[in-house]
Amino acid sequence: MIFLKLTYESLRFAMQALRSNLTRTVLSLLGVTVGIFAIIAVFTAVDSLERSIKNSFSFLGSNVITINRFEFVGSADYPWWKYFQRPYNTYSEYQFLSNQLRNAEGVSFFANASVTVQAGNNSFRGTNLTGVTFSYKDVYDVPIEFGRYFTEIETNAGRNVALIGVKLARNLFPGQDALGKEIKIKGRKFVVIGIFEEEGEGLFDAPSKDEACIIPFSAFTKIYYVGNRGIEPDIAIKGPDDEQQMIALENEIIGLMRAKRGLKPTEEDNFSLNKSEFIMNTIGSIFSVISIAGAVIGGFSILVGGFGIANIMFVSVKERTTIIGVQKSLGAKNFFILFQFLFEAVFLSLIGGLGGILLVYLLTFIPVAPSNSS
Repeated sequence: MIFLKLTYESLRFAMQALRSNLTRTVLSLLGVTVGIFAIIAVFTAVDSLERSIKNSFSFLGSNVITINRFEFVGSADYPWWKYFQRPYNTYSEYQFLSNQLRNAEGVSFFANASVTVQAGNNSFRGTNLTGVTFSYKDVYDVPIEFGRYFTEIETNAGRNVALIGVKLARNLFPGQDALGKEIKIKGRKFVVIGIFEEEGEGLFDAPSKDEACIIPFSAFTKIYYVGNRGIEPDIAIKGPDDEQQMIALENEIIGLMRAKRGLKPTEEDNFSLNKSEFIMNTIGSIFSVISIAGAVIGGFSILVGGFGIANIMFVSVKERTTIIGVQKSLGAKNFFILFQFLFEAVFLSLIGGLGGILLVYLLTFIPVAPSNSS
């Protein structure tokens, strides 16, 4: 009981000391508050930026292996000249893989081009036009808000039908329903049969379905030449979630592609298998370094706040030398006097830390302007 009473008295003395020097107390609190705010804000900003960048590459798909000439991630000694000499993917290779792959959940063949889409007097430049096979929906997410996806007959026959993004629909048909309307691509008329769900803009101008237009691959080849010295097509294969099965699928693809292209055992692969994980891992390693740098910056901020508290405690001891002497003469124990200053330091640290956390929490209520525009 005596110990608890002495502890309570030490606590009361500490609170009185803090109240009697409000200006000094507030300045000490600011140092800790800024330090805690800095380290939380830095880590939050780094995590948010990393998440946003990774989301910007979500168009590459999950568990999707893409076959093309180049690698997504290249090193300093990247042999560009060698990759340029590689052959383009062909439709027969796509059909061969579709028939032979046993571990794939879907195989698709597609090509991209940038084009101006028109509707009446309205036009939209820089539209990402993609010609796809019917199986595209088995490999990539195709979220349609209004309308429907292609039928197999439409894709095989190369019908002039199109799926468009929300932003494209709003610009071409302001205040109107775009479904069933006609758009023009390179002078050819296409009927809009579906509109994608709104995505919003990502970082670094990553492709977004809001500005996209998808048409059957057979219709795409009527507009563009696909193949050697033309637009380069890609083969995309959707794999299972299991990591071991994904490795087995990669080996299966390599074996089938080498067989299809007639490569000898001593010859190198003349194609690349790319996965979104390659880019994600590169981004993750970059942000690991940024996180360490942020931790060092935040650590210095907290250290400065700690030095501020230590300095204030030193001044407090100097100022209260007389009071300490009186307390000692009245029989106060050393721990009683020590607890007074320890409680002051603890209070300053706790309140300053809570202030920093509260400041970060309040910042989350600041409204952010939407990134998508019509």
